[in-house]
Amino acid sequence: MDYQKILNTIESEMNYRDVEGKVASYIPELAKVDPRKFGMHIYCGDKQHFCFGDSDENFSIQSIAKVFSLSMAMILMGEDLWKRVDVEPSGDPFNSLTQLEYEQGVPRNPFINAGALVISDILVAQLEDPKQELLDFVRKITGNPEIDFDKKIAASEKSTGYRNIALVNYMKALGNIKCEVEPIVDFYFNLCSLSMSCKELAQAFMIYANKGKILDTGEEILTPTSVKRINALMQTCGFYDEAGEFSFEVGLPGKSGVGGGIVAIHPDQYSVAVWSPILNHKGNSELGMKALERLTTLSGLSVF
Repeated sequence: MDYQKILNTIESEMNYRDVEGKVASYIPELAKVDPRKFGMHIYCGDKQHFCFGDSDENFSIQSIAKVFSLSMAMILMGEDLWKRVDVEPSGDPFNSLTQLEYEQGVPRNPFINAGALVISDILVAQLEDPKQELLDFVRKITGNPEIDFDKKIAASEKSTGYRNIALVNYMKALGNIKCEVEPIVDFYFNLCSLSMSCKELAQAFMIYANKGKILDTGEEILTPTSVKRINALMQTCGFYDEAGEFSFEVGLPGKSGVGGGIVAIHPDQYSVAVWSPILNHKGNSELGMKALERLTTLSGLSVF
């Protein structure tokens, strides 16, 4: 497969002027990102790399990072994790409070904000230094010891994060939060502030395309069963309340973030990351969605 030719075609077909969305503004620092940015990177199972555009530039990965925290919680808790968080698509906005009342404080899945905050509670409770251990995990699976939080983004999230704080307090009142609120939201805001490039994200997500093993070393980070479950959750819950549309158009498991990034995997084939900060009305990268649809169409490869 000539992936570079496919990427060149995608780059030539698409332009930020052709989309109607807007850069995320509810986190003040994200509103400052140049809307013209556009990059894409594929990392293949045979260790080849293909890319275009701004694929080496770091950006705030936001909710994409929830896949990493979920992975760490699964390593710690195994199947007991699902007593604290469910595995169903939400059908509601990612920061919904009302759904929690109906379901007695158990979030629908680990990728909506409430679910990721329960995961954060688990990591804060069980790890000695959760923020550093998160960094260690991400640095290990990318092979890059320089990956770090964006302190400006984390501070910006904290300054406007009242709804997330409300979610933690509400779940604590319903008995599904064990730790104090402050360390949970501090971890969560830092988690979402992780700064990575498309290349680094494609490298990190290769473990989900490679049955839980780091491609370069062969070290098993996650069991094949855990990877199966994570990929299933990405397929059904990875795009807020637009997961069905992504499955319909693209046909890959993946995860998006309001920083404009999307990562997707094709098991045993490749992992791919794309970044364009302009979001559609559901909070997903508008160009990113289109670029990945073109990738699976032009390659003729999806999981379906």
